Amino acid sequence: MRRRKPEAWAKWRGLVAEQGQSGRSVAAFCRERGLRSGQFFAWKKRLREAEAPKFVAVEVAPDAEKKWAAREMRSGAIEVRLSRGRSLVVEPGFDTRHLRELLSAPEA
Repeated sequence: MRRRKPEAWAKWRGLVAEQGQSGRSVAAFCRERGLRSGQFFAWKKRLREAEAPKFVAVEVAPDAEKKWAAREMRSGAIEVRLSRGRSLVVEPGFDTRHLRELLSAPEA
């Protein structure tokens, strides 16, 4: 798979942002600019996937391991710790799509 040039990424990042701010449909925006809508959607997806959070390694502190094991045995819940001291508690039977959306939201 060949790598795309930074100029191409910058061009499409700008076009996708411009289309989003324009309020026009992708079809109308592409027609006005002489772009193929299929190519536009492919780049939009590529940009979204490139910005998606990547895997983050998790380490459990030895003293906390016993505490979490006891809590997990009681409720089955897990806690996902985020930056700035925030966390999410995930109970058994959670909605995976909802959790994915929460984790992909930027921590502003």
